[in-house]
Amino acid sequence: MPTVREAAFRVFEHFGVDRLFGNPGSTEIPMLKAMPFPYVMGLNEAVVVAMADGFARASGNPALVNLHSAAGTGHSLGNLFTAFRNCTPLVVTAGQQARSILPFDPFLYNERAPEFPRPYVKYSIEPARAEDVPLALIRAFVTALTPPMGPCYVSIPVDDWDRECEMPALPRLTLCTVPSATGIERLSAMLDGSDRPALVIGTGVANSGGWDEAIRLAEKTGCAVWAAPYAARETFPEDHPHFAGFLPAWRADLRKLLAPYDAILVAGAPVFTWHVEGSGPHWPEHAKLMALSEDPQHLAALPGGGGVLGNVAEGLALLCERANKRAYTGKRRTFAEPEAAMSAAYVLKRVAALRPENAVIVEEAPTARGPEHDVLPITREGGFYTCASGGLGYGLPASVGVAMAQRDKVVAILGDGSAMYTIQGLFSAAAEKANVSYLILNNAAYAALTGFSAEFGMNEVPGCDLSGLEFVKLAEGLGVEAKRVDSVGQLDEALEWSFAAKGPTLLDLRIEYATHKH
Repeated sequence: MPTVREAAFRVFEHFGVDRLFGNPGSTEIPMLKAMPFPYVMGLNEAVVVAMADGFARASGNPALVNLHSAAGTGHSLGNLFTAFRNCTPLVVTAGQQARSILPFDPFLYNERAPEFPRPYVKYSIEPARAEDVPLALIRAFVTALTPPMGPCYVSIPVDDWDRECEMPALPRLTLCTVPSATGIERLSAMLDGSDRPALVIGTGVANSGGWDEAIRLAEKTGCAVWAAPYAARETFPEDHPHFAGFLPAWRADLRKLLAPYDAILVAGAPVFTWHVEGSGPHWPEHAKLMALSEDPQHLAALPGGGGVLGNVAEGLALLCERANKRAYTGKRRTFAEPEAAMSAAYVLKRVAALRPENAVIVEEAPTARGPEHDVLPITREGGFYTCASGGLGYGLPASVGVAMAQRDKVVAILGDGSAMYTIQGLFSAAAEKANVSYLILNNAAYAALTGFSAEFGMNEVPGCDLSGLEFVKLAEGLGVEAKRVDSVGQLDEALEWSFAAKGPTLLDLRIEYATHKH
């Protein structure tokens, strides 16, 4: 009979796992014995989970994470929440003390391990017997990969790994649910009966691999295309004639932008993601709205309209076959031309001009998101990643995982405040020789927060001054080459140096302070 460890390794192989992301602790050491694939180390568990998340999203395969008991799970929770919101297929194993001493509240004990990460995991268990660990892992992988995908958590006592067990059967499953023909007919009738249709695309389109299907549907039906509020992946080629722009997370502003349309199809997104409370209808009252999503909660929360459940890419393809052809009559979007200055807009304009072909953008710079939309178009499938949760500390380590999963240069655009949450991720970037250009938009403040303060009738928010951070010294101390850029005259040369490098580099870009406006 195999040991639990041997059976677990066969489960991992069956589901395509080829590396383990972790930060080792004493309760995990037996898991690592004779491990058949590489160990990717992060200096804390928040880094570990974000690296695994970036790898899973960019590779399309599930990622395996190991955390250190209760303390390591606690460190990971911010980015575990982000993985849940990102719909990322992660299987998280966590160490637990030996079963024989659990009744005595031992050191490094996780008292109610399955409850700790809830509700931000799809499945969570500490198996009742060591022999049940392989079955729990199989269920975790299947659940993580079932749309809407997400992380699952298995707590494993340290003495389980060497116990004998039966090898469970390894299932081969198809987990894609195609939307019903009746549902597609309803979506088609709405588009065909309209004069000016709009297609609103969310993260679910990218998660289902629906990039090409969205383009074909928009071009056939004459839809104007909008990115859903806070979309966490690429949505549509942003230089395409049909692309109209980005919807805001403010209800009145969103209604105004959608007012010209009489039919709205929301694909792979909630209706809608709001940042602050609003009043009145959720979309223009004269327009019909329907949603297509693989997430039943998107449909359960619909404030009216209608919806169809199923794989978004399959649904868009079926709809393209069924819907009538119509010419597009909308205006082509133009891009801003900012003045030469050390502003976020101008820096990102130069990034757009100089970035390597097929470069992938990982972004966590809330203050710069508006300028990014204005000057840095995302034009390729798999070309953009950010976090759906709104939490900070994801982008820097996630870029390492994205770089590990594909061959193109990764450009990580980070705020100074965001970068400091998981600056330790630079150590992993250096260790893995990740091909990442880290661009720190350093305005010496939590500027997004100060800009948002007006929503609550405040002129300023205390605790937002970040002056004094020296990212060149931080990066060099963690093994990454870095340069500081203070002026426009230094900018292009520095970007070209970073983009030409084959491993990780960092630029501390001292930009002008500017408040964020929605």
